[in-house]
Amino acid sequence: LEDAQSALNESEAEEKRLTAELAALKEGQDDDDDDDKELFGDDDEDEGKKARKAKIPVVEGQLVVTQQLLNARAQAFIAINENLENAKAREAEATGGGEAGAQSMMAKKMCQSKLWNAGDYQAYLSSITEYRHAADVKGYLNLIGEGNDAVRTKVLGANSTDGDKKKRSRRFDRTFYRTCVSEGLRNVCYKFVIPPFRAGIILEDNLTKGGPGFSFDKKLPGEGSDDPARWVPPTVPSTPQEFAGDLVGSGELVLLSEVMGRGGDVLDSLEEHPELQDPLRGCRYVAAMELAYEPRIRRHLRSIYRNNCTLSTRPTSKGKTSIDAFHEYHGLHLIKEKEVKEHFPMDEEEQERRKMGLSAEEQKKVDEQAEKQEHESCTQYLRILKAERSGDIKVNVHLPMSSPNSDGNEWYEQEDEYWNKRENQDLSCLTSELEKVYFPLNGDTDEWNGERRKVIHLALTQFLLPQFEVEIRRDLREAAVKKGAEEAADTLGKMAMEGPLRPTYMITENRFLVPTGDLKMVGFCLSTDNKEASYFAAVNERGELVDHLAIPGGTRVDGDKMREKVIHFFLVNRPAAIVVGTGGGVESRTVARKIGEIITEATERWSKRFVQREDEDDDDYIERQAAERQMYNAGRDEDDEDDDDWKCNVDLVDDNVSQLFGRSVRGKKEFPDMAVNLKIATSIARHAKDPLAELTYAWSVASDAGVFGTEMLYMNVHPLQQILPKTMLLRQYERVLCRAVAQVGVDFNAACNQSHLHGLLTFVPGLGPRKAASIKQSLVRIGGIIDSRKALLGKRLLGPVVYNNAVAFLRIRQTEDHSKDLHPLDDTRLHPDVYHRNNWAQKIAIDALEMGENLNASSSDREDMQNTALRNIMKDSRKEIQRLFDATKEEWEAAYGPTFNVPAWDPRVNVPGEAWRDKVEELDLEAFAGILEEQGNGKWYSHLQMIKWEFRLPFQDPRTPMEPLSGDKLFRLLSGESDQTICPGKEVVGKVTATTDFGARVKLEGNVPAFVPLRNLDDDHVESAEDFVTPGDVVRAIVTTVKKDHLCADLSLRKEDLNKLPSSWERPPTLPNLDSKFDREAAQKIERDKQKEREERLAAMRLTTDKGAMDVDGKSKRQGNVMKRACAHPAFRNELEYGVVDRELREAGDAMVGEALIRPSKRDADVLAVHWVVRPGVIQYIEVVEEDKETDASIGRILKIKDEEFGSIDEILGRYIAPLNDRVEEVMNHRKFIDKLTSEVDTYLKEQKEKTTGPVYNLCWNEERPGSVSLRYITGRNVRHHNISLTPEGFQWKENNKELYKNLDRLLNAFKLNPQGAPKSSSSSAAPPPPAALPPSGERNRPRRWDAPPAPPAGPPPQGWGHAPPAPPPRSRWDAPPNPVPPAGPPLAFAYGAAPPPPPRPPSGPPPSSRDYRSY
Repeated sequence: LEDAQSALNESEAEEKRLTAELAALKEGQDDDDDDDKELFGDDDEDEGKKARKAKIPVVEGQLVVTQQLLNARAQAFIAINENLENAKAREAEATGGGEAGAQSMMAKKMCQSKLWNAGDYQAYLSSITEYRHAADVKGYLNLIGEGNDAVRTKVLGANSTDGDKKKRSRRFDRTFYRTCVSEGLRNVCYKFVIPPFRAGIILEDNLTKGGPGFSFDKKLPGEGSDDPARWVPPTVPSTPQEFAGDLVGSGELVLLSEVMGRGGDVLDSLEEHPELQDPLRGCRYVAAMELAYEPRIRRHLRSIYRNNCTLSTRPTSKGKTSIDAFHEYHGLHLIKEKEVKEHFPMDEEEQERRKMGLSAEEQKKVDEQAEKQEHESCTQYLRILKAERSGDIKVNVHLPMSSPNSDGNEWYEQEDEYWNKRENQDLSCLTSELEKVYFPLNGDTDEWNGERRKVIHLALTQFLLPQFEVEIRRDLREAAVKKGAEEAADTLGKMAMEGPLRPTYMITENRFLVPTGDLKMVGFCLSTDNKEASYFAAVNERGELVDHLAIPGGTRVDGDKMREKVIHFFLVNRPAAIVVGTGGGVESRTVARKIGEIITEATERWSKRFVQREDEDDDDYIERQAAERQMYNAGRDEDDEDDDDWKCNVDLVDDNVSQLFGRSVRGKKEFPDMAVNLKIATSIARHAKDPLAELTYAWSVASDAGVFGTEMLYMNVHPLQQILPKTMLLRQYERVLCRAVAQVGVDFNAACNQSHLHGLLTFVPGLGPRKAASIKQSLVRIGGIIDSRKALLGKRLLGPVVYNNAVAFLRIRQTEDHSKDLHPLDDTRLHPDVYHRNNWAQKIAIDALEMGENLNASSSDREDMQNTALRNIMKDSRKEIQRLFDATKEEWEAAYGPTFNVPAWDPRVNVPGEAWRDKVEELDLEAFAGILEEQGNGKWYSHLQMIKWEFRLPFQDPRTPMEPLSGDKLFRLLSGESDQTICPGKEVVGKVTATTDFGARVKLEGNVPAFVPLRNLDDDHVESAEDFVTPGDVVRAIVTTVKKDHLCADLSLRKEDLNKLPSSWERPPTLPNLDSKFDREAAQKIERDKQKEREERLAAMRLTTDKGAMDVDGKSKRQGNVMKRACAHPAFRNELEYGVVDRELREAGDAMVGEALIRPSKRDADVLAVHWVVRPGVIQYIEVVEEDKETDASIGRILKIKDEEFGSIDEILGRYIAPLNDRVEEVMNHRKFIDKLTSEVDTYLKEQKEKTTGPVYNLCWNEERPGSVSLRYITGRNVRHHNISLTPEGFQWKENNKELYKNLDRLLNAFKLNPQGAPKSSSSSAAPPPPAALPPSGERNRPRRWDAPPAPPAGPPPQGWGHAPPAPPPRSRWDAPPNPVPPAGPPLAFAYGAAPPPPPRPPSGPPPSSRDYRSY
């Protein structure tokens, strides 16, 4: 009221001022002198009179507006004054009765009977089973409670609830709701709309009950009568305007809209927002919000929404440029209105409908098809999340759009505003159900139905749909993540259930008859760096490293001298197999073949060691035999020599786990002084012996936070694992490993004595990492070995409960370390309860052999007899397995010839029960189990059956032997390529290595060999390859065929193939299927537009050059300063202005960090500019000089950055930009790096200097020079700094003679020794300083200048302010940074299943400096 009065006074004052001003302007205008008019005429008015005359209409207009404003404000003042007087009257009436009046006022405003029925909601809560439905009830009651609190505060005062105040924050989005409820609008709104909880009951019955649906005779708990009028929306005889006017006049309806303003703003506000004049706006808001939060309404509308909701994806500007038919995200960027329900399990009603009338087999197929569809949809959404995170696509969840192409644009070209506007969605599926509930049965006026329709629309668009969209996105992510984690776990499970490698000579044998056993292995790790050595590592039967051989970098393994060393190494160790890791890439297969030739020669020498050579006499023969016996049979008996028939083969194996071991903390702990490649070779051999042990070994190291298994996150298990929650992934991995270890079993003594096998104990059911470590320490104290399972309990290695849970999975195997025979059942899966606590196993064996038991014998004799019976019955069963194999083979070959698959025969699967004839089969174990049950021992029939099978196959390994690599997997591991990255139609870049009579040989990225046949070199007839290409040329070609078995590809340079649309090539069947909702026409349209744009760009480039223009010497001459280039590389932009490229990079956000775009430099026709995104918002410009250009519009064949030469743009990105990104990542993860401004770092350094007497230093980004680091330090009062430049080879310290350091730690060590850097010479002619002399002997052991302590042992890096976590490995091909795990060596740099790439070639000159972008 005061504001209205003030505004009214202002308007009155303004009216008076304008009236006086107008009167002054008109004064004298009507009294002009007639004589003057006669003498001088009417055109001689002075300038002042003209100005006053022109101003009169303006002031008159202002006066009219002010008078209108005065009238409006006067009316508003009168209305507010009347409302206030009415409110005071009601308050006086309410408070006149004291507390009873206040309670009556609150009860009227709260409308409890309109909002809930306690008995009904109790029954509803007892019927629901989902947490979400219970949360809906809680949310509804919280909303009602907030409104009631607002009413209570309004009626009783702000301090009325202080004694019962609850500490909870109030939601700001409910402020208007609380205000409306406190003013009594809840009571008003339910005079024309049905209460929300009754609307929910009607909607639920209509949707869930068949037939007529809701019955109006329904009676709720506590209601006295069954009046049907309660379930009918109330009607009002008057119009909404009359209804509101009456309530406003009576003071029951308060206008909450802000209509008063200052200086004439009122009319503008009312014109811009006419809804502010609607008195029922607050009532509709209250009704809509309470309707939207009602539990039943939310539950059933959510179900309708999920059944009708769709998913659409569209490419961003970046995605349109980069996504083609061969892109990782192809098929994900143009999905149009795919039903979201396909991503979730089929509901029961839909499942029953589809299975109706089908047979059991057909119903099973329906279930399998639905499960497959759900799995594919969830995997697809994971890929969509990855694409959305990279900034290539945008995702919208919505109801079907009503008019997607109304403005003429394609649906995927619509702006975000169109997709976010819910009025563009078809809401009929929701509004039709609500209108059935919300509209009176007998109809009502269009005006009142319009009011109710506004309530429904407001409830949907403002409250329900936004929340449903958030829920569905969350549910989609959770379902996809769950499926992705399960899929990753299944992949790890397959890796864990892969058995030991069986040598070639054992492949033809059946593993149930000839077990693999513990074999000696040799692992080989091929170095990808010529500066590092490759290694052979020999391990014994227990997996211990016993010998190794280094192959120096650059040395061929089959060279003359090295060949003899390798043969000698093989002859000394005589492994059963040699396994070569695939980490060396394509070269691994070549080296494996060479090693195969060497091992063939070595085995031939061994087999002919007793044959006297033609060139040696008897004495030489005897001398050679003695030397070989001493060399090759150390520690062996001579009697065994004749029987030692050595066989060996060479296999390629996946060294993913081994590469991890070589660079891990556990590798450094086990082999602290060994080279990384030697540790990898050792792990390769161990992995071939027992893959499960190596996987559990990788789990056994805890992170700094005490979390086990984080090292496994670096394993290439699943291509989408980087976007899965790490905690969920580790939990799934742990379950898989527990299941695998329980099936395979653990050799207890070996696991406790061998560090690489100790991880198996962690996953034994009942144990864990801490119990396993305690057991190992306890066993070492008592001698390192036990002889029986009883000793586990007797020597207190395990407690009774843990023993009972874990003992059946622990094997006590007979080894040479045991001095006596062990109990035969201690190496079986049988629990001691069946052969120690109860002698049922012994009884079965004795009864089967019909031995009879001597009751008068001593306990030791009786035990010996029982053990003898056990051994005899197990021997009898093994003989029966051999008989069954021979019989099955003979029967098969009699029917089908010699095609029997010996390795695949499994007695548990391929032999029917009636075919067994061993002695244990003769016993009636079912009758025996019945006797035990009658005696009160419980049901033991399953255990008795297990006893029978353990007699036959004691602790049989359930894993299938490791299969040799071949096909797609071998191609992926060696080349790092897959059908996603190289397939027919894919455009690739390669370098011509040679030309032949049949075509040209090309080397692709990743060293994949390729070949261009003569017919594919040109569209016309080709006589010779030299006419088109020469060795050393870099060509861009199209892949026509991929020969995975031969590890090569066929290419084409024909224009016909180059101009074909990518989508016209056949899609590889191994790639994910394109979704049925994928808009192929839109994808082809985008492809055609890009192709057309490319052709126009190339045509424009051709017009800028004149190849026919020749100079005097007959050579083509340059035609001016042509800036643009005829280049179609995806990282190239034909923009001369730096701002255009910078804007593209910045708009892409964090997705472009580390990426680079290249454009022509406007400084020179032979210069390119590289825009490299160092970090978000910071771009460095690098100059590239072109040489050996064919035309001005072409890219130079030689590209130079300073003195370093590159052959193509891809080479610049791979050899220059990629190493720079590694330097940036090393800086950001360094413990001394602080990601703050230099001023903030200086302040921090000064604070730290006050706490310590020594120097303090830290690293931060140099704000003035992009791509540079500032090393800031303080030794006294002022902060000093050095500039550190990033180069592909390392870090360059400018103040220290621009010396180059490979890593930051080396640079900082040099900095600590000399903080000022190298001294600057006073003149160029100054004599060089004398060589530094050694300090005196007494001073050589002095601490360094900065009193740095000696290097601490390897451990977790420091954490805290200014310290970053340890550096993670570089990003893999999945484009997702992994969680950091501190490696103990060079970082992993290989892609999913790929070999590590070769190191970049060192440049011959200093790195480029950061130039001013204006010169480009």
